[in-house]
Amino acid sequence: MIVAFGTYDASRHPRVGVLVAGLRAHGYTVRELDRPLGLSTAARVRMLRQPWRLPGLLVRLLRCWALLVGDVVRHRRAHGRPDAVLVGYLGHFDVVLARLLFGRTPVLLDHLVFAGDTAADRGARGVRVRLLRGLDRLAAACADVVLLDTPEHLRMLGELAPRRARRGLVVPVGAPAQWFDAAPAAVRDPARDGGPLRVVFFGLFTPLQGADVLADALAGALPRAAEDAEHGGRALAVTLVGSGQDLPAARERLRGTPGIAWRDWVEPADLPALVAAHDVCLGIFSATPKGLRVVPNKVFQGLAAGCVVVTSDTEPQRRLLGGHLELVPPADPGALADRLLALRDADALTAAHARAAAGRDLARPAAVVEPLVRLLDARGVRP
Repeated sequence: MIVAFGTYDASRHPRVGVLVAGLRAHGYTVRELDRPLGLSTAARVRMLRQPWRLPGLLVRLLRCWALLVGDVVRHRRAHGRPDAVLVGYLGHFDVVLARLLFGRTPVLLDHLVFAGDTAADRGARGVRVRLLRGLDRLAAACADVVLLDTPEHLRMLGELAPRRARRGLVVPVGAPAQWFDAAPAAVRDPARDGGPLRVVFFGLFTPLQGADVLADALAGALPRAAEDAEHGGRALAVTLVGSGQDLPAARERLRGTPGIAWRDWVEPADLPALVAAHDVCLGIFSATPKGLRVVPNKVFQGLAAGCVVVTSDTEPQRRLLGGHLELVPPADPGALADRLLALRDADALTAAHARAAAGRDLARPAAVVEPLVRLLDARGVRP
């Protein structure tokens, strides 16, 4: 039996839900001891970057931990000691408590986000970044296995904490079942139904996402598509979902641009259906160090939802899913605009859909956890 433990929120951060579902698909019994902290990734990072906010984080954390301690005591009475403990995403603090509560039981930390790296990507500098890197090292020290999503992050763990490097294991992000369930039964062909090519972007408007690149690309592509539509060509309709530090600049850049619908928020339960109603899902487009190291959630989720996925041509994305994605050079708005305009062609879109469909199964929970299943088996932890 495996215990999934922490203050994670699988509705906001689906990665831990993917791991749990994948392990269950391989026959493991997984019991969740989870008391969600109720903070988004952005809110947690903001608290860590702004020290005066930390008391609020500490109060929330201690309340959740008090409940978790009671949960562990009751679970131990009813089921005994687990074979392993999986600490959910954003578990930098939770892994410390897990180490204290579960003793010699193997602790697996899903370290999808490095606190120091994320803060630096969002503009933090100096002592705060050094402190957060210290937090990353502490978290890795408390874990027997550190789960990372790309080999680039595995190398980063080795640079950050050389003595912990052998504890790292690459497990891709994947997508929850709801995204697969949302996919349409048949691929829509806008060239035949007379509608526009429907494109969606969702996420935080941060440097990692390349919101400035996206805005510049749409500012170029949408007027050209609108002009083509006046002469019988295919239009573009773009839905932009989310908020973040670069949203005001993106809105200003796209002011007056035709064909855009803005959505500040979509409930997590409603997001798969919204994305699946589009032809193209957009990934990330920055050339920041972090942007070159990740394969984001939305790439897996877009494939699962039956969309064509357009994203940046980076080593981790190309290595894992390259044959199934529409790749454009990072930080190149002209190339992104040209690719979106090209996908209005019926044959090009059909071929892109076929490539995407061939890669959907790579995003399923049972597939992405296979490296973890092999590690657990080697350690004697079996269903």
